[in-house]
Amino acid sequence: MEIDPQNIAFLPVYPLPAPHPPAEPYDLHRDAHTPLVIDNGSTNLRWGFATSDAPFTGLSAVAKYKERRTNKPLLLFGEAIDAESGAKSQTRTPWEGDVLLNFDALENALDYAFVHLGIDTPTVDHPVIMSERLCTPLHSRALTSELIFELYSVPKLTFSVDGVMSFYQNHLPTPNSPFTSDGLALSFNTNSTSVIPILNGKGIMSHVQRIPWGAAQSSEYLLKLIQLKYPTFPTRVTNLQTNWMLRTFCEFAPDYPSLLKSLKDPLNLRASEQIIQFPYVLPVQEEKTEEELARIAEKRKEQGKKLQEMAAKNRQEKLVQKENDLQYLLNLRDERGTESKRDWANKLQNEGFDNDAALDDTIKKLEAHVKRARKKEAGETIDEPMEDPTFPLVDVPDEELDEEGLKEKKKQKLLKAGFEARLQGWSNKLRGQQETLMSKIKERSRRKNALSDRKSAAAQARMKNIANLAADDRVPKKKRKGGGEDMFGADDADWQIYRKINIAAPSSDEEDDLIQLQAIEQKLLDHDPSFTLLHTHASITSQKSALVSAFRPAYEEGDVQGHTRIHLNTERYRVTEAYFSPSMAGVDTAGLGEVIQNILARFSEAEKGRLVSNVFLSGGPSQLPGLVPRLQNALRPILDPDMPINIVRAVDPALDAWKGMAAYAKTGEFDVNGVSKAEYEEWGGERVKRWWGGNRTGSSG
Repeated sequence: MEIDPQNIAFLPVYPLPAPHPPAEPYDLHRDAHTPLVIDNGSTNLRWGFATSDAPFTGLSAVAKYKERRTNKPLLLFGEAIDAESGAKSQTRTPWEGDVLLNFDALENALDYAFVHLGIDTPTVDHPVIMSERLCTPLHSRALTSELIFELYSVPKLTFSVDGVMSFYQNHLPTPNSPFTSDGLALSFNTNSTSVIPILNGKGIMSHVQRIPWGAAQSSEYLLKLIQLKYPTFPTRVTNLQTNWMLRTFCEFAPDYPSLLKSLKDPLNLRASEQIIQFPYVLPVQEEKTEEELARIAEKRKEQGKKLQEMAAKNRQEKLVQKENDLQYLLNLRDERGTESKRDWANKLQNEGFDNDAALDDTIKKLEAHVKRARKKEAGETIDEPMEDPTFPLVDVPDEELDEEGLKEKKKQKLLKAGFEARLQGWSNKLRGQQETLMSKIKERSRRKNALSDRKSAAAQARMKNIANLAADDRVPKKKRKGGGEDMFGADDADWQIYRKINIAAPSSDEEDDLIQLQAIEQKLLDHDPSFTLLHTHASITSQKSALVSAFRPAYEEGDVQGHTRIHLNTERYRVTEAYFSPSMAGVDTAGLGEVIQNILARFSEAEKGRLVSNVFLSGGPSQLPGLVPRLQNALRPILDPDMPINIVRAVDPALDAWKGMAAYAKTGEFDVNGVSKAEYEEWGGERVKRWWGGNRTGSSG
């Protein structure tokens, strides 16, 4: 199989984790009360002062680990966990899916962030703006507020929604001007995707909707598809690797059903694939001498010869048995005239026949089978010509025929109608036989493939036969230990068990089925005009084999490199299409297109136009190719044909939420919308002030 080397991608080699670069001196912010900006994402934690150009970023995960040499406890954060193999099993994240629940882990992560910024005071004397999930549970907000106010004693805390703040960063108003932009913000997160309508610079939080599908679910879905496609893949595929595949190779198809139709062509399917090469180790092959190779070849030749002889013997025994059965039935039929009708009926009943016709039909079939078998043994070709009758007068006009010709024409019409009816029945019967034989061949091939999977029932039965053969007690133990003569093969039963455990052993039944199938198909080709070469077993098998081979190419048994490759084709588009059809991945929820339609239905036509004229995409998954045309195709059918649609992506989808919070923290509005520590002590941790960039739940004012 030819593979384009440029179409093969290798797994990336991740460098060892390095410490975060040092922050600017804390003395610049010690008494300035510079706001702290924390983007608390479920994958990455981003932190920094509002005056910084960009945040510091680390994986939102911590691990408590005891160093073996010094026996000292260590607290590892982010990428540093990968530096200690023993710490990976102790990893914890603040998030459970899309809900903030593990506050011990959040506390450890914030400790690292504040220490890294150089804060060396007993309290954190800086106002904090922190992101939270859309429609976050009040319990999570209350515990987060308690942690920020009680442990760090911050003077003021503001919660914001990351999708709105990314929209704000990309539509910053001029200084001293209010924020009045319109748009439909689509925030693609790790565990969810949110749709937020924004009018006059205010998020309409009563109309927002969220679907439980994000990058984590897409990566898990891709992993399941790979495991289903390669159940015996020799290397473990990790979540980190599928995340890389998702970001690197997956893309949205503008029209997914049309794409699938085009991929039914094996050439298109091969053109769409991406190949990922996993690490492999070439096996150490033991070099054999020429004498050993010759001895092995001779042994295989003897085994093949033995199997051929056994198959010929079995065929001869079956033929003799059928000839005996035929002679017995012929003798039985000769007794028909010597018996009374009652005695003859009883004798037929005892032999398993209902009447004389059943006996004659069985004799006819046996004679045909014996005749065909004898010709096969003699090496003669088996042909059963079938001449079609002719009806020359059917197409002759009545004016050109005399009275006798008209009678003959009428007779030929009746004969032709009867012949065509019999031909149709004969053709249907042969087609049924063809389907039966193809099913037998397919089942035999399926079982043979199942034997290659050691977990299948067929493979386990084979191993059981091998174990029983190994435990054979026909040879005494003393003789075994003494290296007695190996008598395997002296008995034909040995070769029957060899046939069971040797999946490559030829089968006489398989040969007979193929010969019979070819004979049936040849008859249909000769006499049934509706049966063409495309309906033959060879054509059907080649078409299916070409498509299956393109979907998952097969490599030779000894090709270690090929067996450690993953071919991605339909999976590249199926995973991303789940954003619009989560049901295909087993998630019972509306897709992104349906959610947008439900939201737009709540607005007037004028407001719809303002929203769809600025469809804004943010979050890491929004960078996947093809998302903009896919959204265009989803929005156009639900809108007025003349209504313009404009879809834009954030300048920096990953960092714009933090930058938007930082920009907002430098405005005078930030001082008004935050909750002070005194207000927290009076209201509790669940309450926040209502403002255009925050959640509506638990808000006041």
